[in-house]
Amino acid sequence: MSYVIRSVRADEWSAAKELRLAALRDPVAHLAFLETYEEAAARPDSFWQERTAGAAEGADKAQQIIAEGPDGRWVGTLTVLVEEPGTTDWAGFPVERKQGHVVGVFVRPEERGSGLTEVLFDAALEWAWERGLERVRLIVHEENGRAQRFYRRVGFEPSGLTVPLGDAGERELEFVLERSAVGVPFSDG
Repeated sequence: MSYVIRSVRADEWSAAKELRLAALRDPVAHLAFLETYEEAAARPDSFWQERTAGAAEGADKAQQIIAEGPDGRWVGTLTVLVEEPGTTDWAGFPVERKQGHVVGVFVRPEERGSGLTEVLFDAALEWAWERGLERVRLIVHEENGRAQRFYRRVGFEPSGLTVPLGDAGERELEFVLERSAVGVPFSDG
């Protein structure tokens, strides 16, 4: 099967919403996402419109990349957020250099194992390197072994940073891919 890998367009907010809600219904969503289906489903259309526009084709601070099947159905997605030095990330940690943060990784169950996730990551990394980001990171739940194995396979390594989650004693682990590790020449965009 051939897929079109591309950035979302601002007017595609309803498809972005549908795919996010599908991701939040996945059996491992509690390990992969910080939001519940109920929370997301209750959000107004204006939320989805703003969210999609902020990560659409041409946006500089975020990019949502999707895999579109031959029938036009969206079957996978991820988003790269740009984090600037001198700011604080979502967990309260200082950002020390210009980096990308991969979030919202999801591929529909029937498409898993096809190599599609690797293709999405290739597109995300290409977008990040084109913007002069020094590294790309992601945060993964300590119990999400399948995701950790995948991230290692595509070049990400644990940084040693752990992020506590709530009061249950659970943690998430930071994985990083340094620009220098992939041999991409540095260009400041």
